[in-house]
Amino acid sequence: MYKAEKSLVDKKRPPPVKVLSGQLRAAGGRGHTMGHTMGHTDSGEGVHIRVGPGRSLLVSLVWMQGTVLEVQLERNTVLLMDETGTFTVQGVNSIPKGKPCLIQGKYVMVMGVIQAASPEPVIRAVKMADLSEQAALHRRMWKLEVEDLQRVMA
Repeated sequence: MYKAEKSLVDKKRPPPVKVLSGQLRAAGGRGHTMGHTMGHTDSGEGVHIRVGPGRSLLVSLVWMQGTVLEVQLERNTVLLMDETGTFTVQGVNSIPKGKPCLIQGKYVMVMGVIQAASPEPVIRAVKMADLSEQAALHRRMWKLEVEDLQRVMA
């Protein structure tokens, strides 16, 4: 029974796609936003990101990485920056083991659902992890990892 339930969940939402904030911002700017108003929804439809000349990929669950710029616990958000810009992560107070990630200057990964793509990407966090210990390596490899995964998926 568990496998059947799991396969239903898997069919509803594909695995997370590694993306850069600039890709989400560009997708939202082209009018490919989620839902009906201002690029905000929980429907899981996703946004089409550009992954190469004439190629796009529909994404709703994303894996992003970046440096913590600002923590706003009272608003349940954190502002992150990757090499293509900033993005907001919501729901950080309820992430299991997420507290070590909520310190300015930390390099973290976040997996979550796209809430908005434009003008500023907003992600509702499902998972966060602190990657600061190997931050230089993670930062250097991130763009290559994103490009590689998207090339395979597109």
